[in-house]
Amino acid sequence: MGPRGMMETMPDAEKILVVDDEPYITDLLSAALRFEGFSVEVAPTGQEALQMVRSFRPDLVMLDVMLPDLEGTEVCRRLRAAGDAVPVVFLTARDANEDKVAGLTMGDDYVTKPFSLDELVARVRAVLRRSGRDDAGTAQLQYADLVMDLDTHEVWRQGVPIELTATEFNLLQYLLENARRVVSKTEILDRVWDYDFTGEVNIVETYISYLRKKVDELDPPLIHTVRGVGYSLRLPREWG
Repeated sequence: MGPRGMMETMPDAEKILVVDDEPYITDLLSAALRFEGFSVEVAPTGQEALQMVRSFRPDLVMLDVMLPDLEGTEVCRRLRAAGDAVPVVFLTARDANEDKVAGLTMGDDYVTKPFSLDELVARVRAVLRRSGRDDAGTAQLQYADLVMDLDTHEVWRQGVPIELTATEFNLLQYLLENARRVVSKTEILDRVWDYDFTGEVNIVETYISYLRKKVDELDPPLIHTVRGVGYSLRLPREWG
């Protein structure tokens, strides 16, 4: 393996098509994704993206919402109309609700610019895993001594089985997919509950409390509140 940023991808690496007309963004994403072992190609327009999906056959498309010729949502619509189910992660500089709805209903996920590269790679791997295209992945998520089997819907901590409801399982899965990252209540509502959920945001607090009683029955506690920001699944600082 060469120096950081120069790692060669394996011949059977998952393929990512990055669609954005900003060279700075495409260069940044390409370098980060290649370092993580992905094979990456770039398209600067929606029309070129549609052509490259047919020729490159990517396992996932990272698709900017604002392109010079077509809206990213229109590119996704045309892919779906043609029967192509390739997973799509939208990139958007806008944080408007309509963009989030478009990303959740037409695509598989969305990332708002500016973004963290660690977060973006985690989202890519999560979408590939959910779609069954992550050849290097497994049906399990794990952080510290917490293990989740996505196929059997079973969870263990220190080898002890934990019984969860469907919503508790989905919430814990999202926290595991974003381990060590702080996620807000609004983000959790968007990802775990339906985007059109009209109930109280405090439902997140309620289910976090339920999870803590089950997951953090054993030490060390893993589910932490970051006051004024959200929640994070991580080891306490004193545990390293």
